[in-house]
Amino acid sequence: MNTMEFTAKARFTRVSPQKARLVLDLIKGRRVEDALNTLTFTKKRIAPAIFQLLRSAVENANYLSQEKGIDVDLDRLYVKHAFANDGPRMKRIRPAPMGRAFRYQRRISHMEIVLAEKGGENKERLATVVGDEESAAPAKAPAKKKAVSAKKKSSSKKKTAAAK
Repeated sequence: MNTMEFTAKARFTRVSPQKARLVLDLIKGRRVEDALNTLTFTKKRIAPAIFQLLRSAVENANYLSQEKGIDVDLDRLYVKHAFANDGPRMKRIRPAPMGRAFRYQRRISHMEIVLAEKGGENKERLATVVGDEESAAPAKAPAKKKAVSAKKKSSSKKKTAAAK
């Protein structure tokens, strides 16, 4: 069973992506209710805009569950991805001493939040897949490590012999 993802995007937001990422990192991986509470009490200027973006993603999930008949439990939604990318930069000029001008850039960001539903069925399926990969992987990995360690030993012996 594939999990459904619900997204919301805010483009051309007048904040630098670095500042937006500070707040987005606070809500990554959290349940929607916890993320909304965190954004409510965050003192950054961008927090209300991200709060609105998160509410929009929840409403998108609610709308799709009603329109397409998808069974979505809004209480089990969590923030799967939250990121901010660079948008176009506005070039501006600031007056400087002696009639000169300094250029600076006003940054703009594109933010996106992706919600997904936490489910018990997917965890069981992932555990079996990961278990199968783990049993197959160790057979190959030690052979590579031994080869690398043998090379290091031989090179260190050569260096000590050359030093004598």
